[in-house]
Amino acid sequence: MIYQVSKKIDRNRIFIINRSEIEGRLDPKMTLYKKKVQHALYPMVKLKSLLLSKPQYGANEVGLIRNNNSQPRYIRITDIDENGLISKNDLGATVTNVEDKYVLNENDIVLARSGATVGKSYIHKQLPYTCLYAGYLIRFIVDAKKILPDYFFIYTQLNPYKEWVNAIQRPSAQPNINAEEYQSLEIPLPNLHKQKEIVEYLNAAYAQKLEKETESQILLKSINDYLLNELGIIIPNVDTALENRIFHFSYKNITGKRIDPKKYSPQVRSLYASIEASTYHKTELSTLISEYCSGDWGIEDDGNLHEDYIKCLTLRSTEIDNQYNIEINPDKVKYRLIKYDVYDKMSIAVNDIIIEKSGGSKDQPVGRVAIIDYDLLQRGNIAFSNFLLKIKVKDINPCYLYYYLKTMYNIGVTESMQSQTNGIRNLITDEFLSQTIVVPSLQKQQEIVDNITNIKNKAKALQQEGKDILESAKRNVERMIIGE
Repeated sequence: MIYQVSKKIDRNRIFIINRSEIEGRLDPKMTLYKKKVQHALYPMVKLKSLLLSKPQYGANEVGLIRNNNSQPRYIRITDIDENGLISKNDLGATVTNVEDKYVLNENDIVLARSGATVGKSYIHKQLPYTCLYAGYLIRFIVDAKKILPDYFFIYTQLNPYKEWVNAIQRPSAQPNINAEEYQSLEIPLPNLHKQKEIVEYLNAAYAQKLEKETESQILLKSINDYLLNELGIIIPNVDTALENRIFHFSYKNITGKRIDPKKYSPQVRSLYASIEASTYHKTELSTLISEYCSGDWGIEDDGNLHEDYIKCLTLRSTEIDNQYNIEINPDKVKYRLIKYDVYDKMSIAVNDIIIEKSGGSKDQPVGRVAIIDYDLLQRGNIAFSNFLLKIKVKDINPCYLYYYLKTMYNIGVTESMQSQTNGIRNLITDEFLSQTIVVPSLQKQQEIVDNITNIKNKAKALQQEGKDILESAKRNVERMIIGE
Protein backbone atom coordinates (compact mmCIF):
# COMPACT_ATOMS: atom_id res chain seq x y z
CA MET A 1 0.00 0.00 0.00
CA ILE A 2 1.36 3.41 -0.97
CA TYR A 3 1.14 6.00 1.78
CA GLN A 4 -0.68 9.22 0.87
CA VAL A 5 -0.79 12.59 2.58
CA SER A 6 -4.22 13.39 3.99
CA LYS A 7 -6.26 15.86 1.94
CA LYS A 8 -6.67 17.96 5.09
CA ILE A 9 -2.92 18.67 5.19
CA ASP A 10 -1.44 21.80 3.59
CA ARG A 11 0.51 20.28 0.69
CA ASN A 12 2.73 23.34 0.49
CA ARG A 13 4.11 22.45 3.93
CA ILE A 14 3.92 18.65 4.17
CA PHE A 15 4.49 16.55 1.07
CA ILE A 16 5.98 13.29 -0.20
CA ILE A 17 8.80 13.10 -2.73
CA ASN A 18 10.08 9.90 -4.31
CA ARG A 19 13.79 9.20 -3.99
CA SER A 20 14.01 8.85 -7.77
CA GLU A 21 12.79 12.45 -8.11
CA ILE A 22 15.54 13.89 -5.90
CA GLU A 23 18.33 15.67 -7.75
CA GLY A 24 21.04 17.78 -6.18
CA ARG A 25 19.93 19.37 -2.91
CA LEU A 26 17.84 17.35 -0.47
CA ASP A 27 16.28 20.15 1.58
CA PRO A 28 12.47 20.49 1.47
CA LYS A 29 12.38 24.10 0.20
CA MET A 30 14.27 23.22 -2.96
CA THR A 31 12.26 20.02 -3.43
CA LEU A 32 9.00 21.93 -3.12
CA TYR A 33 10.21 24.57 -5.59
CA LYS A 34 11.11 21.91 -8.16
CA LYS A 35 7.70 20.30 -7.83
CA LYS A 36 6.12 23.67 -8.71
CA VAL A 37 8.16 24.26 -11.87
CA GLN A 38 8.51 20.69 -13.14
CA HIS A 39 5.47 21.13 -15.37
CA ALA A 40 6.73 24.34 -16.99
CA LEU A 41 5.47 24.83 -20.54
CA TYR A 42 9.01 25.22 -21.92
CA PRO A 43 12.35 23.42 -21.41
CA MET A 44 14.15 24.33 -18.18
CA VAL A 45 17.66 25.53 -19.09
CA LYS A 46 20.45 26.32 -16.62
CA LEU A 47 21.64 29.92 -16.57
CA LYS A 48 25.26 28.74 -16.85
CA SER A 49 24.65 27.54 -20.41
CA LEU A 50 23.14 30.91 -21.40
CA LEU A 51 26.09 33.11 -20.43
CA LEU A 52 28.74 34.65 -22.67
CA SER A 53 31.24 34.94 -19.82
CA LYS A 54 31.69 34.01 -16.20
CA PRO A 55 29.75 36.04 -13.62
CA GLN A 56 31.72 38.91 -12.11
CA TYR A 57 31.57 40.35 -8.61
CA GLY A 58 31.37 44.13 -8.24
CA ALA A 59 33.77 46.77 -6.97
CA ASN A 60 34.64 47.16 -3.30
CA GLU A 61 34.69 50.94 -3.32
CA VAL A 62 33.40 53.35 -0.71
CA GLY A 63 30.31 55.19 -1.91
CA LEU A 64 30.64 58.98 -1.87
CA ILE A 65 28.05 61.74 -2.21
CA ARG A 66 27.29 62.31 -5.90
CA ASN A 67 26.71 65.98 -6.63
CA ASN A 68 25.77 65.98 -10.32
CA ASN A 69 25.28 63.80 -13.41
CA SER A 70 28.76 64.47 -14.73
CA GLN A 71 30.11 62.11 -12.05
CA PRO A 72 30.02 58.32 -12.44
CA ARG A 73 27.17 56.61 -10.60
CA TYR A 74 27.92 53.77 -8.19
CA ILE A 75 24.93 51.41 -8.22
CA ARG A 76 24.34 49.57 -4.95
CA ILE A 77 21.65 47.15 -3.79
CA THR A 78 19.80 49.95 -2.02
CA ASP A 79 19.46 51.89 -5.30
CA ILE A 80 17.34 49.11 -6.84
CA ASP A 81 13.62 49.05 -6.08
CA GLU A 82 11.29 46.03 -5.82
CA ASN A 83 10.69 46.12 -9.59
CA GLY A 84 14.37 46.09 -10.49
CA LEU A 85 14.49 49.78 -11.40
CA ILE A 86 16.76 52.58 -10.22
CA SER A 87 15.56 56.14 -9.76
CA LYS A 88 16.74 58.48 -12.50
CA ASN A 89 15.79 61.47 -10.34
CA ASP A 90 18.00 60.58 -7.38
CA LEU A 91 21.69 61.23 -7.88
CA GLY A 92 22.80 58.22 -5.85
CA ALA A 93 26.48 57.71 -4.96
CA THR A 94 29.78 57.96 -6.78
CA VAL A 95 33.33 56.70 -6.19
CA THR A 96 36.85 58.07 -6.41
CA ASN A 97 38.30 55.21 -8.44
CA VAL A 98 36.50 53.91 -11.55
CA GLU A 99 37.88 50.66 -12.94
CA ASP A 100 36.76 49.78 -16.46
CA LYS A 101 36.04 46.15 -15.52
CA TYR A 102 33.21 47.29 -13.23
CA VAL A 103 31.57 49.66 -15.72
CA LEU A 104 28.11 48.49 -16.80
CA ASN A 105 27.21 48.07 -20.45
CA GLU A 106 23.84 47.95 -22.17
CA ASN A 107 21.79 44.88 -21.07
CA ASP A 108 24.19 43.78 -18.34
CA ILE A 109 22.20 42.23 -15.50
CA VAL A 110 23.28 42.36 -11.87
CA LEU A 111 21.91 40.21 -9.05
CA ALA A 112 22.25 40.87 -5.32
CA ARG A 113 24.32 38.19 -3.63
CA SER A 114 23.75 38.82 0.07
CA GLY A 115 21.65 40.51 2.68
CA ALA A 116 17.91 40.79 3.19
CA THR A 117 17.45 41.65 -0.50
CA VAL A 118 19.46 38.74 -1.90
CA GLY A 119 18.17 37.92 -5.38
CA LYS A 120 17.21 41.50 -6.25
CA SER A 121 17.93 42.24 -9.93
CA TYR A 122 18.63 45.16 -12.25
CA ILE A 123 19.14 45.34 -16.02
CA HIS A 124 21.28 48.23 -17.18
CA LYS A 125 20.07 50.49 -19.96
CA GLN A 126 22.01 53.33 -21.51
CA LEU A 127 22.23 56.45 -19.34
CA PRO A 128 23.96 59.80 -20.05
CA TYR A 129 26.65 58.97 -17.49
CA THR A 130 28.95 56.09 -16.57
CA CYS A 131 27.65 53.49 -14.12
CA LEU A 132 29.55 50.85 -12.18
CA TYR A 133 28.24 48.30 -9.71
CA ALA A 134 29.11 47.54 -6.10
CA GLY A 135 30.59 44.46 -4.49
CA TYR A 136 27.37 42.95 -3.17
CA LEU A 137 26.15 42.60 -6.75
CA ILE A 138 27.16 40.03 -9.39
CA ARG A 139 27.12 40.82 -13.11
CA PHE A 140 25.72 38.36 -15.68
CA ILE A 141 26.12 38.80 -19.44
CA VAL A 142 23.78 36.52 -21.39
CA ASP A 143 23.99 35.24 -24.96
CA ALA A 144 21.23 37.16 -26.78
CA LYS A 145 21.13 34.43 -29.43
CA LYS A 146 19.79 32.06 -26.77
CA ILE A 147 17.95 34.27 -24.30
CA LEU A 148 16.93 37.90 -24.54
CA PRO A 149 18.46 39.92 -21.68
CA ASP A 150 15.07 41.51 -21.02
CA TYR A 151 13.41 38.09 -20.84
CA PHE A 152 15.95 36.94 -18.25
CA PHE A 153 15.39 40.13 -16.27
CA ILE A 154 11.61 39.66 -16.44
CA TYR A 155 11.97 36.12 -15.10
CA THR A 156 13.81 37.53 -12.06
CA GLN A 157 10.71 39.64 -11.32
CA LEU A 158 8.38 36.63 -11.15
CA ASN A 159 7.33 34.50 -8.19
CA PRO A 160 9.01 31.27 -9.41
CA TYR A 161 12.39 33.04 -9.37
CA LYS A 162 11.73 34.49 -5.93
CA GLU A 163 10.78 31.03 -4.65
CA TRP A 164 14.02 29.66 -6.09
CA VAL A 165 15.97 32.41 -4.29
CA ASN A 166 14.24 31.49 -1.04
CA ALA A 167 15.06 27.82 -1.61
CA ILE A 168 18.70 28.15 -2.74
CA GLN A 169 20.03 30.79 -0.33
CA ARG A 170 22.12 29.51 2.54
CA PRO A 171 20.42 30.30 5.85
CA SER A 172 22.65 32.44 8.05
CA ALA A 173 22.67 35.83 9.76
CA GLN A 174 23.48 37.21 6.29
CA PRO A 175 21.60 35.17 3.61
CA ASN A 176 23.66 34.82 0.44
CA ILE A 177 23.83 33.20 -3.00
CA ASN A 178 27.18 32.97 -4.75
CA ALA A 179 27.90 33.12 -8.48
CA GLU A 180 28.11 29.34 -8.87
CA GLU A 181 24.72 28.87 -7.22
CA TYR A 182 23.18 31.51 -9.45
CA GLN A 183 24.47 29.65 -12.50
CA SER A 184 22.46 26.60 -11.41
CA LEU A 185 19.21 28.55 -11.80
CA GLU A 186 16.97 26.83 -14.35
CA ILE A 187 14.86 29.11 -16.54
CA PRO A 188 11.87 28.03 -18.68
CA LEU A 189 13.09 28.96 -22.15
CA PRO A 190 10.67 29.50 -25.06
CA ASN A 191 11.98 30.46 -28.49
CA LEU A 192 13.22 34.01 -29.10
CA HIS A 193 9.98 35.03 -30.82
CA LYS A 194 7.93 34.02 -27.76
CA GLN A 195 10.46 35.65 -25.46
CA LYS A 196 10.07 38.92 -27.38
CA GLU A 197 6.28 38.66 -27.13
CA ILE A 198 6.51 38.23 -23.35
CA VAL A 199 8.95 41.14 -23.02
CA GLU A 200 6.68 43.45 -25.03
CA TYR A 201 3.65 42.40 -22.98
CA LEU A 202 5.29 43.13 -19.64
CA ASN A 203 6.95 46.33 -20.90
CA ALA A 204 3.48 47.58 -21.80
CA ALA A 205 2.43 46.94 -18.19
CA TYR A 206 5.49 48.84 -16.93
CA ALA A 207 4.51 51.73 -19.23
CA GLN A 208 0.95 51.77 -17.84
CA LYS A 209 2.34 51.75 -14.31
CA LEU A 210 4.62 54.67 -15.16
CA GLU A 211 1.67 56.56 -16.65
CA LYS A 212 -0.31 56.11 -13.42
CA GLU A 213 2.68 57.20 -11.34
CA THR A 214 3.14 60.29 -13.53
CA GLU A 215 -0.51 61.24 -12.99
CA SER A 216 0.01 60.70 -9.28
CA GLN A 217 3.06 62.96 -9.20
CA ILE A 218 1.18 65.72 -11.04
CA LEU A 219 -1.53 65.57 -8.37
CA LEU A 220 0.99 65.66 -5.53
CA LYS A 221 2.84 68.60 -7.07
CA SER A 222 -0.46 70.51 -7.31
CA ILE A 223 -0.64 70.63 -3.50
CA ASN A 224 1.85 73.52 -3.31
CA ASP A 225 -0.16 75.67 -5.71
CA TYR A 226 -3.42 74.80 -4.00
CA LEU A 227 -2.17 75.75 -0.52
CA LEU A 228 -0.50 78.97 -1.66
CA ASN A 229 -3.63 79.98 -3.58
CA GLU A 230 -5.86 79.32 -0.56
CA LEU A 231 -3.63 81.48 1.62
CA GLY A 232 -3.34 84.26 -0.95
CA ILE A 233 0.43 83.87 -1.27
CA ILE A 234 1.59 84.86 -4.74
CA ILE A 235 5.10 83.67 -5.52
CA PRO A 236 6.87 86.30 -7.64
CA ASN A 237 8.67 85.41 -10.84
CA VAL A 238 12.30 86.35 -10.27
CA ASP A 239 14.73 86.76 -13.14
CA THR A 240 17.88 84.84 -12.15
CA ALA A 241 20.12 86.42 -14.80
CA LEU A 242 23.60 87.31 -13.55
CA GLU A 243 22.84 91.02 -13.19
CA ASN A 244 19.92 90.16 -10.89
CA ARG A 245 22.11 87.96 -8.71
CA ILE A 246 24.39 90.88 -7.85
CA PHE A 247 22.80 93.20 -5.32
CA HIS A 248 23.45 95.74 -2.59
CA PHE A 249 22.01 95.55 0.89
CA SER A 250 22.38 98.13 3.64
CA TYR A 251 24.33 96.99 6.69
CA LYS A 252 21.84 98.70 9.00
CA ASN A 253 19.09 96.37 7.74
CA ILE A 254 21.01 93.19 8.59
CA THR A 255 19.37 91.25 11.39
CA GLY A 256 20.83 88.61 13.68
CA LYS A 257 24.34 87.32 13.19
CA ARG A 258 24.15 86.40 9.52
CA ILE A 259 25.84 88.45 6.85
CA ASP A 260 25.84 85.84 4.05
CA PRO A 261 24.17 86.92 0.79
CA LYS A 262 21.63 84.07 0.61
CA LYS A 263 19.47 85.46 3.40
CA TYR A 264 19.28 88.95 1.88
CA SER A 265 19.08 88.09 -1.83
CA PRO A 266 16.21 89.63 -3.83
CA GLN A 267 14.79 86.16 -4.42
CA VAL A 268 14.56 85.36 -0.70
CA ARG A 269 13.27 88.79 0.26
CA SER A 270 10.55 88.55 -2.39
CA LEU A 271 9.48 85.18 -0.97
CA TYR A 272 9.24 86.63 2.54
CA ALA A 273 7.31 89.65 1.21
CA SER A 274 4.80 87.41 -0.59
CA ILE A 275 4.08 85.55 2.68
CA GLU A 276 3.66 88.80 4.61
CA ALA A 277 1.19 90.00 1.95
CA SER A 278 -1.31 87.28 2.86
CA THR A 279 -4.44 88.78 4.46
CA TYR A 280 -4.74 85.99 7.04
CA HIS A 281 -3.41 86.24 10.59
CA LYS A 282 0.34 85.63 10.85
CA THR A 283 2.60 84.68 13.73
CA GLU A 284 6.06 83.22 14.42
CA LEU A 285 6.33 79.45 14.47
CA SER A 286 7.79 79.60 17.99
CA THR A 287 4.48 80.93 19.38
CA LEU A 288 2.69 77.79 18.15
CA ILE A 289 5.09 75.34 19.79
CA SER A 290 4.35 73.80 23.18
CA GLU A 291 7.53 71.71 23.20
CA TYR A 292 10.53 71.11 20.99
CA CYS A 293 13.52 68.86 21.31
CA SER A 294 16.60 68.03 19.27
CA GLY A 295 17.47 64.38 18.92
CA ASP A 296 20.31 62.93 20.91
CA TRP A 297 22.13 59.67 20.50
CA GLY A 298 22.53 58.46 24.08
CA ILE A 299 22.77 55.10 22.39
CA GLU A 300 24.60 51.87 23.11
CA ASP A 301 25.60 49.59 20.25
CA ASP A 302 26.94 46.65 22.24
CA GLY A 303 23.66 44.74 21.94
CA ASN A 304 23.37 44.08 25.69
CA LEU A 305 20.03 45.18 27.10
CA HIS A 306 20.86 46.76 30.48
CA GLU A 307 18.17 47.51 33.03
CA ASP A 308 18.65 51.24 32.44
CA TYR A 309 18.11 50.92 28.69
CA ILE A 310 15.20 50.36 26.33
CA LYS A 311 15.44 48.90 22.84
CA CYS A 312 13.78 51.04 20.18
CA LEU A 313 13.74 51.85 16.49
CA THR A 314 15.89 54.90 15.80
CA LEU A 315 14.13 57.20 13.34
CA ARG A 316 16.60 58.97 11.05
CA SER A 317 16.35 61.53 8.26
CA THR A 318 16.83 58.70 5.73
CA GLU A 319 13.39 57.40 6.73
CA ILE A 320 11.77 60.58 5.35
CA ASP A 321 10.93 59.86 1.71
CA ASN A 322 10.59 62.21 -1.27
CA GLN A 323 6.94 62.87 -0.43
CA TYR A 324 7.92 63.70 3.18
CA ASN A 325 6.23 60.61 4.57
CA ILE A 326 8.07 58.43 7.03
CA GLU A 327 8.75 55.10 5.36
CA ILE A 328 10.55 52.48 7.39
CA ASN A 329 12.77 50.49 5.04
CA PRO A 330 13.23 47.03 6.61
CA ASP A 331 16.59 46.72 4.86
CA LYS A 332 17.97 49.83 6.58
CA VAL A 333 16.07 50.05 9.85
CA LYS A 334 18.22 50.51 12.95
CA TYR A 335 17.30 49.29 16.42
CA ARG A 336 19.40 50.70 19.25
CA LEU A 337 19.54 50.74 23.03
CA ILE A 338 18.69 54.07 24.66
CA LYS A 339 18.69 55.09 28.29
CA TYR A 340 15.21 55.43 29.76
CA ASP A 341 15.70 59.04 30.78
CA VAL A 342 16.90 59.92 27.26
CA TYR A 343 14.05 57.95 25.67
CA ASP A 344 11.48 59.96 27.66
CA LYS A 345 12.76 63.04 25.85
CA MET A 346 13.26 61.40 22.45
CA SER A 347 10.06 59.37 22.16
CA ILE A 348 7.40 60.48 19.69
CA ALA A 349 3.59 60.70 19.66
CA VAL A 350 0.81 61.12 17.10
CA ASN A 351 0.91 64.56 15.39
CA ASP A 352 4.46 65.32 16.49
CA ILE A 353 6.24 67.10 13.63
CA ILE A 354 9.74 65.89 12.78
CA ILE A 355 12.16 68.26 11.02
CA GLU A 356 15.43 67.31 9.31
CA LYS A 357 18.02 69.69 10.77
CA SER A 358 21.34 68.32 9.56
CA GLY A 359 22.82 66.22 6.77
CA GLY A 360 22.46 66.17 3.01
CA SER A 361 25.12 67.68 0.79
CA LYS A 362 26.12 71.13 -0.41
CA ASP A 363 23.50 70.87 -3.18
CA GLN A 364 20.73 69.21 -1.15
CA PRO A 365 18.86 71.44 1.31
CA VAL A 366 17.80 70.13 4.69
CA GLY A 367 14.61 71.05 6.48
CA ARG A 368 12.26 68.37 5.18
CA VAL A 369 9.34 67.71 7.51
CA ALA A 370 7.22 64.70 8.44
CA ILE A 371 4.30 64.16 10.76
CA ILE A 372 3.90 61.15 13.03
CA ASP A 373 0.76 59.09 12.41
CA TYR A 374 -0.88 56.31 14.37
CA ASP A 375 0.26 53.51 12.05
CA LEU A 376 3.93 54.32 12.55
CA LEU A 377 3.61 54.00 16.33
CA GLN A 378 2.32 50.43 15.98
CA ARG A 379 5.91 49.38 15.29
CA GLY A 380 6.77 49.67 18.96
CA ASN A 381 9.18 51.95 20.80
CA ILE A 382 10.49 54.67 18.47
CA ALA A 383 12.94 57.51 19.12
CA PHE A 384 14.62 59.95 16.76
CA SER A 385 18.25 60.63 15.95
CA ASN A 386 20.39 63.69 16.55
CA PHE A 387 19.89 64.87 12.94
CA LEU A 388 16.21 65.59 13.63
CA LEU A 389 14.14 68.10 15.57
CA LYS A 390 10.77 67.29 17.14
CA ILE A 391 8.07 69.86 17.81
CA LYS A 392 4.68 69.60 19.50
CA VAL A 393 2.22 72.35 18.61
CA LYS A 394 -0.65 74.25 20.18
CA ASP A 395 -3.45 76.53 18.89
CA ILE A 396 -3.06 75.21 15.33
CA ASN A 397 -4.06 72.12 13.39
CA PRO A 398 -0.83 70.04 13.33
CA CYS A 399 -1.61 68.59 9.89
CA TYR A 400 -2.16 72.08 8.50
CA LEU A 401 1.18 73.23 9.94
CA TYR A 402 2.87 70.15 8.46
CA TYR A 403 1.54 70.95 4.97
CA TYR A 404 2.47 74.62 5.38
CA LEU A 405 6.08 73.87 6.43
CA LYS A 406 6.36 71.33 3.64
CA THR A 407 5.26 73.94 1.10
CA MET A 408 7.71 76.50 2.50
CA TYR A 409 10.47 73.95 1.95
CA ASN A 410 9.32 73.28 -1.61
CA ILE A 411 9.30 76.93 -2.64
CA GLY A 412 12.73 77.63 -1.15
CA VAL A 413 11.95 79.52 2.06
CA THR A 414 13.55 76.88 4.30
CA GLU A 415 16.71 76.84 2.18
CA SER A 416 17.42 80.43 3.27
CA MET A 417 17.62 79.25 6.90
CA GLN A 418 20.67 77.04 6.45
CA SER A 419 24.41 77.11 6.97
CA GLN A 420 27.16 74.83 5.71
CA THR A 421 30.05 73.30 7.58
CA ASN A 422 32.53 71.15 5.64
CA GLY A 423 29.96 70.70 2.88
CA ILE A 424 27.25 69.49 5.30
CA ARG A 425 24.05 71.49 5.51
CA ASN A 426 22.62 72.49 8.89
CA LEU A 427 19.31 74.13 9.67
CA ILE A 428 19.64 77.32 11.71
CA THR A 429 17.10 76.36 14.35
CA ASP A 430 16.46 79.86 15.70
CA GLU A 431 15.63 81.17 12.23
CA PHE A 432 13.46 78.18 11.42
CA LEU A 433 11.45 78.63 14.63
CA SER A 434 11.07 82.37 14.02
CA GLN A 435 9.69 82.05 10.48
CA THR A 436 6.27 83.50 9.67
CA ILE A 437 3.31 81.11 9.71
CA VAL A 438 0.09 82.13 8.00
CA VAL A 439 -2.72 81.06 10.33
CA PRO A 440 -6.30 81.10 9.01
CA SER A 441 -9.22 80.06 11.23
CA LEU A 442 -9.27 76.49 12.55
CA GLN A 443 -12.24 75.82 10.27
CA LYS A 444 -10.28 77.00 7.23
CA GLN A 445 -7.26 74.97 8.35
CA GLN A 446 -9.40 71.83 8.51
CA GLU A 447 -10.86 72.56 5.08
CA ILE A 448 -7.35 72.83 3.64
CA VAL A 449 -6.25 69.62 5.38
CA ASP A 450 -9.31 67.73 4.07
CA ASN A 451 -8.74 68.91 0.49
CA ILE A 452 -5.04 68.05 0.54
CA THR A 453 -5.88 64.65 2.04
CA ASN A 454 -8.29 64.03 -0.85
CA ILE A 455 -5.59 64.95 -3.36
CA LYS A 456 -3.13 62.60 -1.65
CA ASN A 457 -5.70 59.78 -1.56
CA LYS A 458 -6.35 60.15 -5.30
CA ALA A 459 -2.60 60.10 -5.93
CA LYS A 460 -2.21 57.03 -3.73
CA ALA A 461 -5.06 55.29 -5.58
CA LEU A 462 -3.32 55.95 -8.91
CA GLN A 463 -0.09 54.50 -7.56
CA GLN A 464 -1.95 51.39 -6.40
CA GLU A 465 -3.63 51.03 -9.80
CA GLY A 466 -0.19 51.06 -11.39
CA LYS A 467 1.07 48.39 -9.00
CA ASP A 468 -2.00 46.23 -9.60
CA ILE A 469 -1.58 46.47 -13.39
CA LEU A 470 2.04 45.32 -13.16
CA GLU A 471 1.35 42.52 -10.67
CA SER A 472 -1.52 41.22 -12.82
CA ALA A 473 0.76 41.23 -15.87
CA LYS A 474 3.44 39.33 -13.95
CA ARG A 475 0.92 36.66 -12.93
CA ASN A 476 -0.17 36.34 -16.56
CA VAL A 477 3.45 35.90 -17.68
CA GLU A 478 3.90 33.18 -15.06
CA ARG A 479 0.93 31.35 -16.56
CA MET A 480 2.42 31.81 -20.05
CA ILE A 481 5.67 30.06 -19.14
CA ILE A 482 4.92 27.89 -16.07
CA GLY A 483 1.23 27.17 -16.52
CA GLU A 484 -1.45 27.18 -13.85
